[in-house]
Amino acid sequence: MDSKNINLEMFPQYDNLEFLASQVVEGFITGLHKSPFHGFSVEFAEHRLYNKGESTKHIDWKLYARTDKLFVKRYEEETNLRGQIIIDVSSSMLFPYKEKRMNKLQFSIYAAASLVYLLHRQRDAVGLTLFDDDVKFHLDAKSSQVHLSIMYNEMRKFLNPESIQLQQRTDTAGTLHKIAEMIHKRSLVILFSDMFIDGDTEALFSALQHLKYSKHEIIIFHVVDKKMEEEFAFANRPYKFVDLESGNTIILNPAEVRDSYIKRVSALTSELKYKCGLFGIDFVEADINKPVDEILKPYLIKRAKFF
Repeated sequence: MDSKNINLEMFPQYDNLEFLASQVVEGFITGLHKSPFHGFSVEFAEHRLYNKGESTKHIDWKLYARTDKLFVKRYEEETNLRGQIIIDVSSSMLFPYKEKRMNKLQFSIYAAASLVYLLHRQRDAVGLTLFDDDVKFHLDAKSSQVHLSIMYNEMRKFLNPESIQLQQRTDTAGTLHKIAEMIHKRSLVILFSDMFIDGDTEALFSALQHLKYSKHEIIIFHVVDKKMEEEFAFANRPYKFVDLESGNTIILNPAEVRDSYIKRVSALTSELKYKCGLFGIDFVEADINKPVDEILKPYLIKRAKFF
């Protein structure tokens, strides 16, 4: 099955999480086979691109003859890593709430499940952390099949909005400091969050620096409904807006605040991108209106080391 043709809404019982994750990843790998590298194994754990200036001792010359590119043979101790998937499960992630399309939390879980599947397929250790205003669940990175099943089962609990309690606030900065202390070995830290904060951006950046200080590689998937949350594309009529985290409500016509709202959201996003670049953190814009595999593709290509 081509991952581009997967319709996640075909699975209303949400009991196919591992299957869907496998389709996203295997679909991508099939795409690699269709690339100019067709004809050799595309196991991620076997090769990496040669970096100019390093020793030529481990160059795969047979592969060079077929591809005209220099690849270095990678060994088990070089390739295995530890990945920690962190998902924001606060109430703001339930947007759009109770609509017949995927919300931010469901999108994050499907994307995270795909990365868990990929890391496990590469024989890497992977762990899972879920948080709102505190750490709700934490599992250190391991590589066993039992460990994998525990992670899928835990993520599956958050796929049905009806089973999730509303008004769960977020403390992204405070929780990330705690998580930094919980991850004891250098890891690839992958965060899924809408990064909604109460204006204290410095506290957030301090927490991200804490993770970087511990030598972790960090990737942030900034999960948003771009059309509604960034472009504020509501019709020109009064709406009742409800804060999913506080329960506060306000009635207004979006047209009256659209320009100032877009300007404010754009400024916050730009600041986040800038600081992530400053700290050496990968920042991925994850629009839930796009297919999961399309959002993950830049990360998958980077990890594949073939482009």
